[in-house]
Amino acid sequence: MSLLLKLPDMIETCEKACRAIAAGDFTLTEKIGDGENLLVHSDNLIFMKYLLENKGMERKINLIYIDPPFYSKANYGTERKLSSEKIEKIPSIKQKAYHDVWEEGMESYLRMLTERFFLMKELLTEDGCLWVHLDWHSVHYVKVILDEIFGEKNFINEVIWNYKSGGVSKNYFARKHDTLLFYAKSPDYYFKAQQEKSYNRGLKPYRFKGVAEYKDEVGWYTMVNMKDVWQINMVGRTSAERTGYATQKPEQLIERILESCTREGDLCADFFCGSGTLPAVADRMGRRWIACDLGELAAVNTHKRMVETTNKGYRFLRESKKKEQRGNLKVKTDLRPTYDSDRMNLAVTLTGYEIQSISDIPVEKKQLPVIKEILSEDSLQLVDYWSIDFEYDGVTYNPQHSFCKGNDRVVHSCEWNAEALKTIAIRCIDIFGNNSFQIIPVGGKDE
Repeated sequence: MSLLLKLPDMIETCEKACRAIAAGDFTLTEKIGDGENLLVHSDNLIFMKYLLENKGMERKINLIYIDPPFYSKANYGTERKLSSEKIEKIPSIKQKAYHDVWEEGMESYLRMLTERFFLMKELLTEDGCLWVHLDWHSVHYVKVILDEIFGEKNFINEVIWNYKSGGVSKNYFARKHDTLLFYAKSPDYYFKAQQEKSYNRGLKPYRFKGVAEYKDEVGWYTMVNMKDVWQINMVGRTSAERTGYATQKPEQLIERILESCTREGDLCADFFCGSGTLPAVADRMGRRWIACDLGELAAVNTHKRMVETTNKGYRFLRESKKKEQRGNLKVKTDLRPTYDSDRMNLAVTLTGYEIQSISDIPVEKKQLPVIKEILSEDSLQLVDYWSIDFEYDGVTYNPQHSFCKGNDRVVHSCEWNAEALKTIAIRCIDIFGNNSFQIIPVGGKDE
């Protein structure tokens, strides 16, 4: 039977399945406060159910953008280059970021998306909208599904994102575009048209009465409402935006979407956040945000990106079952009284790093000897990010300092001065996404 003929029954089955999910199955390492920007490492299906049933988020999100796997039947990865004064010529480490392989075929892929579309519709405000980023593999099927869930009348645009990079073939025209499906929750959706240049024929002035014309180095043009084909370059290899994460999307693409469909202060969400482009852009544009991804490297890369760019603050939370310790940071502490006051000074220094099991690292087996050598000779090269809470209360982790890996290694020491220092907590994430959380009693003067 044709997959298109199966879609009505599949959509009905998926709706029942997502309603049956118990929000209680989801627990976080820490409590969520109202109004916080959130980065969550979790299955987005149960996280969305949790937001609806436990956090009262129905009709609270103004825009949802998702860039799910494309059903490309490929494995995607990231590449990290390390340098060390102790080790000569470390080969590039290629890591597996995620698998876009669906063993049960297109139908299982569409079921995965359909269950999530129902929950996204409930989360959207009445004037909110959904943007779904896809390519040629599945966009035609997803359009039919979204027409059924959101209604054909609430389909607004099929936006074509055209770019230069990518492969070529002798057997077909070069595939140089992705498709973004734009749906509204209701006819009362918010939209602000964007303007673009439209060059005059022959690049000469028309001189029409009442029509404003302009001239640049190319020629004469007028300003018109933006069309549904967007020419935006991919993130280049030397771009400051580049994170090294597979399938990273350019900030300009997300900027255009947020400018068109949100206002300052609106809440945006990306439940397949990947490299973290939406939270990074939303944060810069004064929008609130929620980002979620099941992938370890996606969550870690987004966390690192936000630490380096955010001015608004956010919480990085993990589903409780993901809290298992897979790395161990070796730390030296030095607590001393200050000579000119009754305060205490604590110096914290990283001395090494261990991984519990290198067999779980998402790299090819031929690269494991390289990892072993780094662990033996210069283990701190593997630390991608660490943060420290000098005032840990045993409940809420609120770091005062955060450090991300630079061109050579992460900063490996810091100090804190306070009247009392009893317990500190340190979170560490290595370049493979392994998580380490350590609580260290340090003593100190009572208040």
